[in-house]
Amino acid sequence: MSWEMFAALLAIGFAGSVLAGMVGVGGAIVKYPLLLYLPPLLGIGAFTAHQVAGISSVQVLCASFAAVWAYRKSGYLHPRLIADMGLAMLAGSFVGAYAAHFFAENVVNLVYALLATAATLLMLRPAGTDELRGEVDEIAYARPLAAGLGALVGLFSGVVGSAGAFLLMPILLGILRIPTRVAIASSIAITFVASLGGFVGKWAAHEVMWGPALVLAWASAVGAPLGARLGRRMDAKWLRFILAGLIAATCVRIWWTVLGR
Repeated sequence: MSWEMFAALLAIGFAGSVLAGMVGVGGAIVKYPLLLYLPPLLGIGAFTAHQVAGISSVQVLCASFAAVWAYRKSGYLHPRLIADMGLAMLAGSFVGAYAAHFFAENVVNLVYALLATAATLLMLRPAGTDELRGEVDEIAYARPLAAGLGALVGLFSGVVGSAGAFLLMPILLGILRIPTRVAIASSIAITFVASLGGFVGKWAAHEVMWGPALVLAWASAVGAPLGARLGRRMDAKWLRFILAGLIAATCVRIWWTVLGR
């Protein structure tokens, strides 16, 4: 690995993880397009879609764990919601991650584009309340629906090496009507649980490039807790605007690539 590539991976990992920790995603929504497009743009190398998915699976695992640790005493984690959606996504992401080994590269990019489009549309739905009222355990939601959506998100997001948090957040906000700060903290914990399945699936399919993955993982361990601290100090509405902007921008860029081919 060249020093230029090492520096680029550090920058991608840190910047992406700060944003991810702020808005409650694992980071693939930011890092997948950066890993795919930035190295060739800088003339320092290139990764295939399969390689990016494998690298992302390790990064998401590390970034989500670091962010959950930062949120552990926040009072915004919803244990029942985390268990319901996390375990369902864990199973789905393992199947999707391993199955992606048999898909062509353009199919992986297409799946990512469809996920980003679905997330963008969900962000247009009115969200529930921004702030927590009462105790976290008192927040009600449809448990079978949550588990079913979790399994579906895990299945498709596992294909691209993501735990699906960029789609999970719009679901928590727009469908399950979870308060914004609880959704951010809980989605990171759900992402960590689900990312275990995605990582094992990519590892079993021999699609993890350990050098770049470990560089990103180290940067994520530093950036994600910083983003989580910043997110707790920001107005919840601004956090939703940032998330919507990230998802929409990534959606446009991925579709540009898919249709351009």
